[in-house]
Amino acid sequence: MNNKRQFALRAAGLFCASLLLVACDKTPTPSKASDVSADTATQEWSKHGGGDAEQRFSPLRQITPENVDKLGLAWAFDLGVSRGIEATPLVVDGVIYVTATWNKVFALDAKTGALRWQFDPQVDRSKGADLCCDAVNRGVAYSDGKIITGTIDGRLVAVDAKTGTKLWDVITVDQSKPYTITGAPRIVNGKAIIGNGGAEYGVRGYVSAYDINNGEMLWRFYTVPGNPENGFENAAMAKAAETWKGEWWKYGGGGTAWDSMAYDPELDLLYVGVGNGSPWNQSIRSPGGGDNLYLSSIVALRPDTGEYVWHYQTTPGETWDYTATQHMILAELDIDGEPRKVIMQAPKNGFFYVIDRATGELLSAKNYVPVNWASHIDSETGRPVEIPEARWGSKAPYLQLPGPMGGHNWHPMSFNPASGLVYIPVLETPYIYANDEEFSYKEGRWNTGSDSAMGSLPSDLAQFKAVKAAVKGRLLAWDPVRQGPVWQVEHNSPWNGGVLSTAGGVVFQGNADAKLVAYRADNGERLWDFFAQTGIVAPPISYELDGEQYIAVASGWGGVFALVYGGLMPAASDPGVGRLMVFKLGGSAKLSELSKASIQKPTPPPSTADAITVAKGKQLYDSNCVVCHGDHVISSGLIPDLRWSPLLATAEAMQAVVLDGALSSRGMPAFKALLSKEDVGLLRAYIISAANDGLEAKLEIEK
Repeated sequence: MNNKRQFALRAAGLFCASLLLVACDKTPTPSKASDVSADTATQEWSKHGGGDAEQRFSPLRQITPENVDKLGLAWAFDLGVSRGIEATPLVVDGVIYVTATWNKVFALDAKTGALRWQFDPQVDRSKGADLCCDAVNRGVAYSDGKIITGTIDGRLVAVDAKTGTKLWDVITVDQSKPYTITGAPRIVNGKAIIGNGGAEYGVRGYVSAYDINNGEMLWRFYTVPGNPENGFENAAMAKAAETWKGEWWKYGGGGTAWDSMAYDPELDLLYVGVGNGSPWNQSIRSPGGGDNLYLSSIVALRPDTGEYVWHYQTTPGETWDYTATQHMILAELDIDGEPRKVIMQAPKNGFFYVIDRATGELLSAKNYVPVNWASHIDSETGRPVEIPEARWGSKAPYLQLPGPMGGHNWHPMSFNPASGLVYIPVLETPYIYANDEEFSYKEGRWNTGSDSAMGSLPSDLAQFKAVKAAVKGRLLAWDPVRQGPVWQVEHNSPWNGGVLSTAGGVVFQGNADAKLVAYRADNGERLWDFFAQTGIVAPPISYELDGEQYIAVASGWGGVFALVYGGLMPAASDPGVGRLMVFKLGGSAKLSELSKASIQKPTPPPSTADAITVAKGKQLYDSNCVVCHGDHVISSGLIPDLRWSPLLATAEAMQAVVLDGALSSRGMPAFKALLSKEDVGLLRAYIISAANDGLEAKLEIEK
């Protein structure tokens, strides 16, 4: 561990130096793009990405750089929860639909915010144990008078759009396995298309289509092959199996399609983004290598049958959690003097791809963030030219850019057909990948094959400050034709909201500093902001009613970065409130004041355990608890801070919760199948040690 820590300290310095190289990039002139695939609805926002092309562009132009400073709050609705509000609202027939934590659906008057109805699908909150990245939901779909939503426990539910009455409810996954659903369904040709999550927990990914009228499953396409002894579902799976080694199916394989999709009605192609491998470490998952199709790929399917048409793999042999589930955009671009129908994506691996969406041919690719795992993408083969040291497996630890959170995560980007620019919420979060020397696959447990201790924040003050300064985010305006930056705005945190651009020449984005901000689309000038009291990760939308243009966004900070790295949470962001906020020119409503009740932290029990016991407890904590309760047991406030829990008082109290599920109704699942009484004792010893350590004060963390 000592050598690893020394490596981590050297690596932090290396990372900081790499950032200085990026800052010198020059700002080019934007290119032009044709407005062929622009979404056409002007008054409503009836589809997840604004339209099938998922451009997240509004053709409304009432709000402009000249008058956006007159934008004010029209109304706000308290969602009653605050954890991980990621939904894109939909607006249909004067009603706005939005989801909150645990898949609750709200229907509100889009002009006044008055509640029409709410629907609670009664999610089994013990499924929180199967969530890699918070109890989030990214929204609903609308079709033929129905609102359709996926649930964390793997169901697809349809309710009447006017009344909220449940129409049908179907199970889309094997609920005995750690599958989850966090993404929004897409509607194509009368079918609700939905994927799932759970790759880190050892599942096999797929995407399914259901009849919107009755919930009948019409087809299913698996994204990775299963056990060859059972035969293959189709030729695509047989082809994929040739690219795997060993007994991958015993680990599930991964490849979950947990978020991004797009549809081209002219070509009649559905595009599905596929996720990472299970486990991450390819040397464990597929010893001997191989491309491991269709991990980290864009797969084109026939939406009526699920038939495979083509694929493009962004990261062959994925081993870094480099998903291709990030937002995809369809557009028509002038490339080399010819109009090309393209699909654009900025996946986690740090490269921006422009691909022919009819054939899957790579047209261009360029890194949009600092990258040190590959030198470039070969234009002839479409494959990355890897840096050998980056394929860590059994090799030495490697400080990598990007890390597993990617250069761009799930937060949607936006394309403005008029400017020809893509606006990307960019992250810079390094990570030290190191082989887990003691790895053994555990059913239903977090399985990455990477030494989680290497990803912990340093406890040394100087090193902590260096990492905090280096971990950042920005809003990046990218020219997809020239493949280069046009302008960028630096943020204080990497975990910021999705993006909306408008025909009025304005770009909207929320941020971790609890503000919704408007920028000039052509040069990034900051024009207006609104303090939302809590961080914003969800993307804004725009709609028009009675001749007035509205901007709507859901607030409520959360997600994997917010939970794991509570010590990096911006001080201005209050974790205690989640809302849907709607703005218009001349709006004068006010948010209710936050209560600032002082919470007295209890005195923790004295730490009496020896260093070996504490170290074992930390290892268990990093494997089972860190993704919710925070690195070094420092919570973001979205989840209870275990250091001040009354459960620490006795071993029996902690066992009742951790093993027996005494708080499962609140989202704290039972770990009886994964942990023993001895394990809970080790966990308790580590948490008590952390509570007595006073790390927050040492690191000067404002909470």
